[in-house]
Amino acid sequence: MNPLARLLAHLPKSKPAATARRQPHALDTERITETIDRALASAGVDQQAGPAKGIRATIEHALRQAGLRQAEPITADRTAMDPAADAIGARRGRVVVPSATPVPAAGGEFLNRSFNNQAGTRAYKLYIPIGYAGAASKPVPLIVMLHGCTQTPDDFAAGTRMNALADAHGFLVVYPAQAARDNGSRCWNWFRVGDQLRERGEPSLIAGITRAVASDYRIDERRVFVAGLSAGAAMAVILGETYPDVFAAVGAHSGLPFGAAHDVPSALAAMKGSAGMTGLAGLPGTRPPPRERTGPAIPTIVFHGTADRTVDQRNGLAIVHDATSAAAGNARLQASSHEGKVEGGHGYTREVFTDPAAQPIVELWIVHGAGHAWSGGSAQGTYTDPSGPDASAEMVRFFLQQRNGRG
Repeated sequence: MNPLARLLAHLPKSKPAATARRQPHALDTERITETIDRALASAGVDQQAGPAKGIRATIEHALRQAGLRQAEPITADRTAMDPAADAIGARRGRVVVPSATPVPAAGGEFLNRSFNNQAGTRAYKLYIPIGYAGAASKPVPLIVMLHGCTQTPDDFAAGTRMNALADAHGFLVVYPAQAARDNGSRCWNWFRVGDQLRERGEPSLIAGITRAVASDYRIDERRVFVAGLSAGAAMAVILGETYPDVFAAVGAHSGLPFGAAHDVPSALAAMKGSAGMTGLAGLPGTRPPPRERTGPAIPTIVFHGTADRTVDQRNGLAIVHDATSAAAGNARLQASSHEGKVEGGHGYTREVFTDPAAQPIVELWIVHGAGHAWSGGSAQGTYTDPSGPDASAEMVRFFLQQRNGRG
C-alpha cells in the first residue's frame, strides 16, 4: 500500500451530523498532521527526504481543494507555494491568482443580499444588467453562479465575466457565497450526504436564494440556470438532480458527478478518479439513493481540462455519462463531434448530443492541455485560463436554447 493510500485508510472518520453542523469543515488539524506523519513513517518514508515533502504537499493540496483543510491566504505569490498552480500552467502565465480582485467592470448594479432558512444563512451578490426595467420588463432569464474553493462572488464574477454577458443578453446573475464558518476554504460541501438532498443543507439554501430572486424580480421561471467551477460545479450538478423543477439546465466546469462522494476519503478518491467513475454507483453507501425522475433529464454542458490535476477529467466524463444516460431513457440521442483550436491557445474537442427534434441536450468540451481553471476566463479573477475556449459564452449560448417545461 502506498503512503497516500495508507493515509486515506487511517484518516479520522467523519463526525456525526450534529457535530458537522457546528463545525462542517473542522477535521482536527493536529490530528490530521499526526495521521500523515504516522502513515509516512509506517510506509518507511524518510520524513526529511524529498519524496516525503512531495507526498505531503500532494495530500495537503487535496485536503484544501476538497474543503477539508484551512486554505492559506491568497497572496500575490501564491503560485509559488501552491503545487496545483504550477500544474495548471502558472509558469506560462495562464493562471492568475491576484492578491485582490477588483469588482468586475460592468454597467449594471451589483447588490449585496442575504438569505436564511432552517439550514442556515448565506450571503449572495445579485447583478442587475443594463436595460433591466423592473416591473416594466418582460420576464428575463436568471443564471446562478457557484464559485470554487477559496473564491468569492466578486472574484468569480471577475474571472468569468458573466456580468458583461448579462449586459449583452439581458439576464440577471446571482452569486451565492459560501461562508468561511461553514467551510474553511469556502468550498461548497458537495461531498456530504446531507448536502446532496432536496430541501436539506446547502442545496436548500441555494434553491432558496434562487426562488427569492425570482420572486423579487421579473424572472422567466422556465429559464433559470445554474453553473459552477470545481466544488461549485459539483454543487451545480447536485442542484440539477434535486431541483429539476427550479433549474432548466446545468453548467459544470471541472466538477464531479452527483453522489460521487459521501465523506472525506471518498471525496479525495473521486477527485483523483482513483475510485473508477463507473464503479462508484455500485459501491454501497457511495451515492445517495437514486431519486425518481418525474420529467426529462436536465440539459447539461460540461467543460474539463485534460491536464486537470485537482479534479480528474474522468469526473467530467461521468457527468456527461449520467446526463446522456438519463436523456436516452426518454429519447434516442444523436451525437456529433468537432475538433477546434483557440488561436494561440488550447485545442479542444466538442461533443454535442441532440434529441430527435435536434435540440441540444448535453454538450461536452474537453480542453486539451488545460488545468483546473475556468476556460477562456479573465486574468482579473482567480483560477482562470484565458487561452481556452470561452466557457462563459458557450454556457450562456447553451442555456438560452433551453426551456424548463416541468413547472
